[in-house]
Amino acid sequence: MSHPRDTLAALRRGERPKPAALVAFAEGLASGEVSDAQAGAFAMGVCHTPLGAQGRAALTRAMRDGGDVLQWDLPGPVLDKHSTGGVGDCVSLVLAPALAACGAYVPMISGRGLGHTGGTLDKLSAIPGLRVEMQADELQSIVSRVGCAIVGATGDIAPADRRLYAVRDVTGTVESLDLIVASILSKKLAEAPEALVLDVKTGSGAFMPDVEAAHALARALVETGQANGVMTSALLTDMSQPAATSAGNALEVIAAMEALTEPATRRSGRLVSLTKALGGEALALGGLAADAMEGAAKIAEALTSGAAAEVFGRMVRAQGGPGDFPERWRDRLPAAPVVAELRADQPGVVGRIDTRALGEIVVDLGGGRRREDDRIDPTVGISHLAQLGAVVTEGQALARVHAADGDAAAEAAERVARAIEMESSAVTPPPLVQETIR
Repeated sequence: MSHPRDTLAALRRGERPKPAALVAFAEGLASGEVSDAQAGAFAMGVCHTPLGAQGRAALTRAMRDGGDVLQWDLPGPVLDKHSTGGVGDCVSLVLAPALAACGAYVPMISGRGLGHTGGTLDKLSAIPGLRVEMQADELQSIVSRVGCAIVGATGDIAPADRRLYAVRDVTGTVESLDLIVASILSKKLAEAPEALVLDVKTGSGAFMPDVEAAHALARALVETGQANGVMTSALLTDMSQPAATSAGNALEVIAAMEALTEPATRRSGRLVSLTKALGGEALALGGLAADAMEGAAKIAEALTSGAAAEVFGRMVRAQGGPGDFPERWRDRLPAAPVVAELRADQPGVVGRIDTRALGEIVVDLGGGRRREDDRIDPTVGISHLAQLGAVVTEGQALARVHAADGDAAAEAAERVARAIEMESSAVTPPPLVQETIR
């Protein structure tokens, strides 16, 4: 059996460790045999000596197998989706129940926000009483009965990732492609899905704004998922503006509920379009649609018919939230005490949005975290944001800022104004889905 020192020595020499050595190292991370110092050295070594496709797949598999792996006996396919993170990205809240309404089972293990990108669990936690922390047996029970659940990872899911993730932050190795892939997929594959679709963001609000880097990540995720026996594909999607017209936890729940319950004319175009694209791909991968186009049509029908909203309501109830949430969500969600409207000081066309800056504004309002132990105000954020290419007149609203007090609202509004650049001529936004990688 390979010793951690041998693996680290190989990396130092610029040699790729053999898959068996990576498996042993991951097992040591999970058991505690590998020290924090060795974990940090490993992360730095992988940055200098990438593992390659075979090594990446072996590390991911070993990190998955170092903890609990869910077991299923269900009458339909187990499907899931993962996003690399962005601003105003509440797709999971709409997609999970829509997939369930189409016959899939969705055990969506998600995370909390850190930095400028929001976390799905923080958004759900804006719903009073709703629990996102539970053990595997309760998760499996809810998914079996309801069709979907959105929860956090237990300490028994991919424990090696939890240790490696912590040292990556303090050692400046967060952006390692191999470690990103292993971190994402070790948890997702522990759900034992039959198919997985990845939403890899690019643009000003993305974790990886550079399109070439995002493409490389998408390709590596697909290859690694498939190498571990899961039907996997990735959509390279645009994050040059928020996925919804809101950013902030309760505000994004509102956007999701509008997509689930309001007439089609009031739905956020990008949010619903992205939900259909990702859902269509997932249904096709899972054998519930002939292709992604047919799958997208089924997702659209689940939204239009109210079936997805009904599933969402049952999920909220099963996870401890209000029993009447789909009918009375406007009354159930908390609201900020101050709302300030930002208006255009001249006519023009919305030409560019610094989406990362918007995410930072939400964090500074109290809607996100700089550190893992920061408390979140679910009410604050930005809503009714003008879209790229929108033609606006002088005095027309560009956004609303939701804040805890007037001073915070005024400062945030000034920063939002600086994040929106106006043009004098027509602007064509980038395509929402730029590429599908299978």
